[in-house]
Amino acid sequence: MVVAIDGPAGAGKSTVAKAAAKALGFTYLDSGAMYRCVALAATERGRHPAELAPELWIELGERVMLDGRDVTEAIRRPEVSEAASRVASDPAVRTAMVAGQRRLLADGDWVAEGRDIGTVVAPDAAVKVFLTASPEERARRRAVELGADASTVLAEQAIRDERDRTRAHSPLEPAAGAALIDTTALTLEEVVERIVELVREARSHAGTAGP
Repeated sequence: MVVAIDGPAGAGKSTVAKAAAKALGFTYLDSGAMYRCVALAATERGRHPAELAPELWIELGERVMLDGRDVTEAIRRPEVSEAASRVASDPAVRTAMVAGQRRLLADGDWVAEGRDIGTVVAPDAAVKVFLTASPEERARRRAVELGADASTVLAEQAIRDERDRTRAHSPLEPAAGAALIDTTALTLEEVVERIVELVREARSHAGTAGP
């Protein structure tokens, strides 16, 4: 089974997806980390992301490995985040990353998060969720995470949101049939419980047992 969680930056996707995967006993897939790896590698190696993307060996788990190197912290730097947003708008890069994600999701139970999991990567996912939150709350969360100024993060977030929404290839939007969850005033536990309940309902409809 695949649980697809999409949404903009700061909506809580990574935190929620990790917690939901743990609660369900599923494996967690952070698709955004893959694009960050491409951005990091392209910057460090001075090569075009589209040319480089198909060659990279990216491993996801407790740590993020890029061609055998632990880049878990390196890909979270602000400049890599900004570069990843640009890289992700390149159709050739997305094609390479989507192929990799589909290979991973083809077997087992996954909670996968990103910006086009339910629309492009796994449109047949049993459960689709679109997380959001107010722009101010999303910026506040990102600022705390990065140790940055909230107003600066809010301004940069607006630019990134517009780029994600208007890109020609895989724009950020809720998948058909996705459950919309506004996390602004919800606790992590409340959001995870909603997702667990969606999985219960999906399994009930499919006639299988589970959490």
